Amino acid sequence: MMAKRDIALVIFEGVQALDVAGPLDVFTTANDFLPEEDHYHCILVAASTQPLRSSNGMLMVADLTFEQAERSFDTVLVAGGPHLPTTLPDTAMSAWLRTWGVAAQRYGSICTGAFVLGHAGLLDEQTVTTHWLCSEQLASQFPSARVEQDRIHARDGRLVTSAGVTAGIDLSLALVGEDHGPAISLACAKILVVVAQRQGGQSQFSPLLIADRPPETPLGKVQAYVMEHVGEAFPVERLADIGGVSARSIARLFVTELGITPHEFVEGVRLDQARNLLESTELPLKTIAFDCGFSGPDQMRNAFQRRINVTPLQYRGSFRRV
Repeated sequence: MMAKRDIALVIFEGVQALDVAGPLDVFTTANDFLPEEDHYHCILVAASTQPLRSSNGMLMVADLTFEQAERSFDTVLVAGGPHLPTTLPDTAMSAWLRTWGVAAQRYGSICTGAFVLGHAGLLDEQTVTTHWLCSEQLASQFPSARVEQDRIHARDGRLVTSAGVTAGIDLSLALVGEDHGPAISLACAKILVVVAQRQGGQSQFSPLLIADRPPETPLGKVQAYVMEHVGEAFPVERLADIGGVSARSIARLFVTELGITPHEFVEGVRLDQARNLLESTELPLKTIAFDCGFSGPDQMRNAFQRRINVTPLQYRGSFRRV
């Protein structure tokens, strides 16, 4: 008979509330479909049991301090928080994770909790992921880690990590499926009204476009015009005319200032427009493709698969209820 699966979730002042609530709801919902002897037992662990203020203002109270939680758990997860990428390491948290985190059957992080694992020395030579907005910083700060920027969640041996915020739900559903099979995971997803297994990577939920340039500059003029007239054709010569410079100059400006080619910029605009329509309308794919400047559904599908690793239909499906 399987013992209860004790899951320790590490929290702290400024923790992202959904990084805590999302996984907890998945595991406690799973209990509704499991015999009592297989139930998950979720425990919040922190430096103290005094109330902690989360990033959205909600108060949380840990069940155990690090000293009280000096024992083995089935799973140990560190929640994320918006300030973790710039916060100095918590030595007590790092020490507890190095001893009791790695003693678990599996351990890992949700969102920016990966930075806590990095400070504890637990990301070395491991394949990990985190919020798309912080992935480059994680890779730079912990260069021995193999950071996968477009993963919803990643597993490397006993180490599990997830992308940003709601991806902690995806990771938790995957762990439930690993423990009890896909039928239980799907049942939890249906109760929580989420997608049981999202297709593609987290780039589909992050903006593809770069920051706007001042409107009076050549790049600013091009950006504004293309976004307003996305259905038109934009060879580099036309972009140059819009920007008031030569074709060679506009190509150089895109690469030196934005790090992309003019073609990549135009395709990014088209993809963002198509994504918005797929999320918010039931327009046919053919209509969306032509409205967004693609030559047809095939070209749009190729762009989606190349840039965000899903088809337009899969992308649209990610925004529908189970």
